Amino acid sequence: MKAVVYKHTGTVALEERPLPGLLDSRDAVIKVTLTTICSSDIHIKHGAVPRAVPGTILGHEFVGIVDQVGNDVKRFKPGDRVAVNVETFCGECFFCKRGYVNNCTDEHGGWALGCRIDGGQAEYVRVPFADNGLTHIPDDVTDEDALFTGDILSTGYWGASLAEIKPADTVAVIGAGPTGLCTLMCAGLYGPARVIAIDVSDERLELAKKQGLADIILNPLKQDVVQEVLRLTEGRGADAVLEAAGGKDTFQTAWKIARPNAVVCVVAMYEEAQVIPLPDMYGKNLVFKTGGVDASCCGEIMELIRAGRLDTSCLITHRTTLEHIMEAYDIFENKKDHVIKYAVNIE
Repeated sequence: MKAVVYKHTGTVALEERPLPGLLDSRDAVIKVTLTTICSSDIHIKHGAVPRAVPGTILGHEFVGIVDQVGNDVKRFKPGDRVAVNVETFCGECFFCKRGYVNNCTDEHGGWALGCRIDGGQAEYVRVPFADNGLTHIPDDVTDEDALFTGDILSTGYWGASLAEIKPADTVAVIGAGPTGLCTLMCAGLYGPARVIAIDVSDERLELAKKQGLADIILNPLKQDVVQEVLRLTEGRGADAVLEAAGGKDTFQTAWKIARPNAVVCVVAMYEEAQVIPLPDMYGKNLVFKTGGVDASCCGEIMELIRAGRLDTSCLITHRTTLEHIMEAYDIFENKKDHVIKYAVNIE
């Protein structure tokens, strides 16, 4: 089969690889029908994910059809349409039982697919703990509708829940890329009075505004974001800040625009260490929440998609096939041609 392989830092390639099989009675093999490229794949390519294993097939955001199941898989059968969770998790350890599935203590727990074990930028993929890591796709939900369920929508949903957003709050989301747009969507589920989107791309900001995901858009290349947020909030700052950009200065912006006693939720993955300047923020009494997404709510997300409460169709700007995915990597990594997300069809 064809598959995108992380060779070593700086290099990914489309190669022929053997078909996967069941290795455990809790496994399923999925025939991938639609996949995509994530910013995390680019982080892996750049060598910014130390746990990523060279030689691994990339891809952790995809949907497909169940091809085979192990004897202990109870919830799924061959022929079922499924979205695949970014994380594999046992469901039984200390962390899984508390919903912290990113910290699953099994050797294949947490973010494994497309990082430490073969992922879904391929024609077929083995999914461990299939009963936990798969989500049924209803007949009235398309593959494109469901594509982002297991990763960036889960990330936005997780971040919004951590941020403790209350009705009538002012929420600021830094970053209007794919993850930021999903974060904006999910923040809106909590009924804030005002959502502020912050990004250096006017095009992405305008998309957020046009789609009704943001009430106010700010570009730090053109405006003093800190002063604008203070002006909009009578000098207090935002009630909740979600940092989904992972840029050089975006963490500093996040705590500066937060009001005293606010929650600052770091959704982004950074390629460089960040500094917490405690003397500068002394007295703000901020709560920081960070970490990898706990993608344990895919069923809820799928129901919200089905009900029309979450609609990611605006994210898909490009479509291609697996045969041409390396061209898509170039366009996506270098932000060419106004790209936001690819839908990569597996023929």
